[in-house]
This record gives sequence, C-alpha cells and structure tokens, in this order.
Amino acid sequence: MSLVKFSHPFRTPRGGHPSSPWSRGRAVAVAAVLTSALMVFHGVVPNGLGGLGSLLESFLPWLGVVVVVLLVLALVRRSALALVALLLPVAAWTYLFGGLLLPAPEPGADDLVVVQHNVSDENSDPAGTARALADAGPDLIALQELVSPALAVYEEALAPDYPYRTVRGTVGLWSKHPLTDAGPLDIKPRGIEEGWNRGLRAVAHTPHGAAAVYVAHLPSVRVRASGLASSWRDESAGLLGDAVAAEELNRVILLGDLNGTVDDRALDPLTDRLEVAERGVALSFPTAFPLARIDQVMARDARVRHIRTLPATGSDHLPVAARIALD
Repeated sequence: MSLVKFSHPFRTPRGGHPSSPWSRGRAVAVAAVLTSALMVFHGVVPNGLGGLGSLLESFLPWLGVVVVVLLVLALVRRSALALVALLLPVAAWTYLFGGLLLPAPEPGADDLVVVQHNVSDENSDPAGTARALADAGPDLIALQELVSPALAVYEEALAPDYPYRTVRGTVGLWSKHPLTDAGPLDIKPRGIEEGWNRGLRAVAHTPHGAAAVYVAHLPSVRVRASGLASSWRDESAGLLGDAVAAEELNRVILLGDLNGTVDDRALDPLTDRLEVAERGVALSFPTAFPLARIDQVMARDARVRHIRTLPATGSDHLPVAARIALD
C-alpha cells in the first residue's frame, strides 16, 4: 500500500524559499500603504507639476477601486501581510467618503429643495429638460449654458411653476419664492474676453427666511499631456470665494457648475467658507459614464443634508438635486 504525503500549504519547501502568509505579497502590502498615504495626505502632492495634486483630488474616491484590486491580489497570493496592510486604505476611504453612502435623512419641514444643472449649449431638447427639472419639485433651479433660442424655451416652460427668475449672461435662477437684488457677479478671470458673464447673485425670500443665492459657472479644465490646465478655473474660484466672504447676509446658497470636485484644493476658497453635502455621491459628469461631481451645491448658515443625481437630459451633465436644511 502506497502512502500519499500532503505538504502543508504554508510550509517552506525543502531547499526552497520561505512561503508563509506573512512573507508573501510584500509588493501588494507596500502598494496598500502607499494608497492609504495618498488618500490621507493628498494635500502634500504638489500642484506645480502639471496640476498633479488637483488631478489626484478630482478622482480621489476612485482610489477605492485600487483597494479592491489590491484585495483581489492579496487573496490570490494568500497573503496575510497584504490583507492586514489593506486595513489602512479601507479605513482611510471609509473615514473620507463612507458617510456619503449613508441613507438619505428624512425630509425636514424647513428643508429647501434645489436643482443645479448645466443644460449644455448643444441641448436639442430644452423643453424636455425643463419639464424633467420641474418634475423634481424644487424650490430653486439654477441653470448654466443658457443660449438663444433655447433660453426662451426654458423661460416659457418653467414660468407656470417658477414665476420668479433672473438671468445674467449664460446663467440663470428660477424660483418659487420672490427674488430681489438680482445682479451679475464678476468672476471673470484675467485674459478672458469681454462679454463673458457666468455668475449672478440674488436674494431668495423663502418661507424660512432670506438667503443670498449665488449661481456660477467656472471656466473649464483641460487634461493635457503636460498636465492639468486649470489656471482660469482656479482664479475664478478665488473671485467667487471673495464674493461669498464679503456677503452680508448670513445665509448663503451656492449652486453651480464649478468644474471641480469638493476634494480639489482649487475650490478651497469655497469649501473653506461653505458647507458641502453631508450625504450622497451624485457623480454628475460626463453623462455617459459619470466620473466626478463637478456640479455643486454648498451653503452657509444652512446644511446640505443630501445630494443626488436626476435622470439624464439632453446635456452632457446630469442634473443634481439637493435638500438644504434651513433650521
């Protein structure tokens, strides 16, 4: 009778190299530690090299995909070392973004519902877009890339439910509540031609008090071989931040296509002064495969309790709807 010998899966083969779960997967473990460091210390990544810091921060939540890939590799390698190391990026991602995944809170009696949407100057169905936004039942609707003749279509379609409106340049605000003190907001960077007007301010008189409402469309960002081209966006964000800082009303609501995520340091002039959404991910761009939320809702002396996307329209952006607590 022959005897079959089974070798221990973690025992070092005779004449071979160590093969314990604590010695395999060192490269995966190192990658896990580096990934967690990028998440936590992303602010130290310099922007001088083609805007590398802002580029990383624009897609910071997607480092979670890297963690999943590393987890698969750790399991394939049967590496206890890598699995333990992966606790670091998992904890970092959960701390930074886990709260956004919590269920939406129950609506409050004092909540204000707002919709923000870059409707696209190439939108072939402005009437359908207007109906879709109004169907969400918001108190305020902020739109960007308003051009003729589509502007007249938006005005006509939204007028029955939103009798108060103001349009400045290519941005507009529609409201169920009276608007006063409406005017343009100068956020034009140096070097952009005259006639560029993509900001406005108005005071909305809601049942729960007045709020200064800002609508803005910051300049676009381009990713090139040399890196991130964002100087105009960054300058415009600074001008908008200065305007918010100088606002005399305590309560401020900012709605806009800011061409940046709330993690991007370029928006620090805004995120340092305004609260961002407490819950909700709401990736809004591009419509075909949303990678980032560059359409933002922020507030001061109020809380953006939840943000979500609405169904696609004829735009390359998804609309976002937010619930703001005015208590």
